[in-house]
Amino acid sequence: METENILPQLTLEEQRVLGALIEKSKTTPDYYPMTLNGIVTACNQKSSRNPVVDFDEETVVSAIDSLKKKHLAANVIGGGSRAIKYRHSIAVTFPLDPAETSVICLLLLRGPLTPGEINSNSGRLHDFDSLDEVISTIDGLMNSETPFIKLLPKKPGQKEARYCHLFGDNFSDESEEKAVSKSNLEERLASVESELAELKEAFANLLKELGV
Repeated sequence: METENILPQLTLEEQRVLGALIEKSKTTPDYYPMTLNGIVTACNQKSSRNPVVDFDEETVVSAIDSLKKKHLAANVIGGGSRAIKYRHSIAVTFPLDPAETSVICLLLLRGPLTPGEINSNSGRLHDFDSLDEVISTIDGLMNSETPFIKLLPKKPGQKEARYCHLFGDNFSDESEEKAVSKSNLEERLASVESELAELKEAFANLLKELGV
């Protein structure tokens, strides 16, 4: 089996733009191909995104240009509109069926997921018949000549295995780790503040007893 570096490695911006293009081609076909403004809005959605981002037009244009060079996106001109529109071309570049494309889309937009999470969040992208079909699709993507996803080691406390795409770093994992680290720091700070308050109270009581 080839290494994961066979696939083009995408930045966070490229991953988000590609994922948004795939998603909207399925969920809002009347507005696809997409305008630049539409892509910016789709990238910056607060729901169904991990991590949440705030891209400007310049960032999205740069990501689109890079995706075009990697044969993952293309311009669409015509159709009665003067505005340039954009579409993804992942299924043209790679031999992916609609089910496989939908799984990759979810992983690009949401970060690592379990089969159950893929099944429950795929409704508008692809109608999987069952969890078994999701698992079969995952197996196909992992074991193809060019692997597209991989199984992640379980983290402490995790009950189910998660899968991630191989189109670059999984930035959602980084944001989760930062959030956990921040949460731990906040807990420690709260504990120190509580202990300090108790010491102050004990010291004040001692002063009263001494009549100071």
